Amino acid sequence: MAAKRDYYDILGLPKNATDEDIKKAYRKLAMKHHPDRNQGDDAKKSEEKFKEAKEAYEMLSDAQKRAAYDQFGHAGVDPNMGMGRSGPGPEGFGGFAEAFGDIFGDIFGGGGAGRRGGGQQVYRGGDLSYAMEISLEEAAFGKETQIRVPTWENCDTCKGSGAKPGTSAKTCGTCTGSGTVHLRQGFFSIQQTCPQCRGSGKVIPEPCPACHGAGKIKKQKTLEVKIPAGINEGMRIRSAGNGEPGTNGGPPGDLYIEIRVKQHEIFERDGDDLHCTVPVGLTTAALGGGIEVPVLGGTRAEIELPEGTQHGKTFRLRGKGIKGLRSSYPGDLYCHVTVETPVKLTEHQKKLLKELDESFRKAGERHSPNAKSWTDRVKDLFK
Repeated sequence: MAAKRDYYDILGLPKNATDEDIKKAYRKLAMKHHPDRNQGDDAKKSEEKFKEAKEAYEMLSDAQKRAAYDQFGHAGVDPNMGMGRSGPGPEGFGGFAEAFGDIFGDIFGGGGAGRRGGGQQVYRGGDLSYAMEISLEEAAFGKETQIRVPTWENCDTCKGSGAKPGTSAKTCGTCTGSGTVHLRQGFFSIQQTCPQCRGSGKVIPEPCPACHGAGKIKKQKTLEVKIPAGINEGMRIRSAGNGEPGTNGGPPGDLYIEIRVKQHEIFERDGDDLHCTVPVGLTTAALGGGIEVPVLGGTRAEIELPEGTQHGKTFRLRGKGIKGLRSSYPGDLYCHVTVETPVKLTEHQKKLLKELDESFRKAGERHSPNAKSWTDRVKDLFK
């Protein structure tokens, strides 16, 4: 069996470390190696380090055990050697339960509640989300708008007390007004919100008929919202303090406005770049020439098609895309050419096309190099 490491070395402390130093060092290691924060291949190794740090803290946080360890080493705190305390009762763990409780709260989000005036538990209000649909132009150039969201105001009937007029709230008999109850199991003491009063420390025998004891009435309010230029699908705008109200005087939550961008008739966005499909007639693609393409925002740009432009050819217009929130320069506009085949031809037009096709055939592969190459590959495939 491998020899145990020195408890001070495990915590990274000198032997003259103070109780506060020991507690801080343990909390740091526990946060780092807690099993719930380490999964996968490193889970077993982290669990061992967590247990090692826990054992070191249990011994060094207890004054009597620390003194025995400093004098006799590991033998001084080994219950089988008869020099340490027998049995891991609550008193044998010193301040371990207290420190572990702090760490438990840090890991699992217990920081949302506080205590006010040594009595009632104070809780921050929950966050709210609001889905806002905007156009691609509004996402690119920004806008200012208004939205209607729920809010809570003090009930006019009970003036915010929650009690029926002429009556008042009473101290909760379950938690005696503290807002919390304690559950003990072994050496652990777990503090929970009182289930009777839900942390308020008071119960209302006769609730207000208007607000049903809540003390607040749900209403609607109008908020001014500024959509920044360059915002993209899925991004959120935070409106501080416009979420649900806190409990027992706690701060309100926040409102998060989630952006949804409507599909555009012409453009598709890819990051800061834009893409569009440009239909081109057969003769224009064959002979070449200038064509106009739309640019987001209502303007136009010109593209010069070379003679013999093929279907699928892409033209890039630099700086004609969108300037994102974190970008120094706007993206580009990519125009993808699609060559249209003529439809609903007259007899005269069909005759002309047949004559044109005959002249192409007589010229051989000169006018259709891709078709000749494809035909050759097909022949090779079936040899």
